[in-house]
Amino acid sequence: MRNKDMGIMKNIIVAPSILSADFANLERDIKKIEHAGADWVHVDVMDGRFVPNITIGAPVVKSIRKITKMPFDVHLMIIEPIKYVEDFAKAGSDFITIHAEACENNLEETIDLIKSFRIKAGVSIKPKTSVDVIKKILHKIDLVLIMTVEPGFGGQSFIMDCLPKISEVKKLIEKENLGHIYIEVDGGINAETAKLATSAGANALVAGNYVYNAKDMPKAIEALR
Repeated sequence: MRNKDMGIMKNIIVAPSILSADFANLERDIKKIEHAGADWVHVDVMDGRFVPNITIGAPVVKSIRKITKMPFDVHLMIIEPIKYVEDFAKAGSDFITIHAEACENNLEETIDLIKSFRIKAGVSIKPKTSVDVIKKILHKIDLVLIMTVEPGFGGQSFIMDCLPKISEVKKLIEKENLGHIYIEVDGGINAETAKLATSAGANALVAGNYVYNAKDMPKAIEALR
């Protein structure tokens, strides 16, 4: 791990998504969030198949790995992620999060592969996916990513119906005494929805447009906490 503790669990982790950065100036825009006090860099990887958009691949992750020691929170919104885990692990990911919906037949196998590279494994679920799909593998993972928008594009509005799901995941984690697991929320996060998400149990927040469009980036990041 590049950062010794990956953030302190009792605090709220802020992970700005570089999906909202200027791709022609990624180094500049990653340095901006680093200097503004962000905790992690959230990297959205989309394949145009699992979601309708296409973003970046492992070579870009490898390139930007050189410019910061911030942990890379890599979110694979792709089908058959097991085929690409090694590439993203070797490119410098600290977390690799896969979608349960993309791994219906090999979810545990994919998680085990991620862990074999001695990095942290996360599982994400879409707004309409039940929390039940993660119950059997909760003991294997380090992060649950709850999507509060339909994955694929930035700038969408927070889906309020997802709030009970955050609380449900928190109860599951507490029941199983798995307090090391991050509950991350991604989609429509701003100062107002951040309060709702953290009140429900989230301790890591992904925010793209809210952070990158802010006139005062440090203030915007602090507002999320």
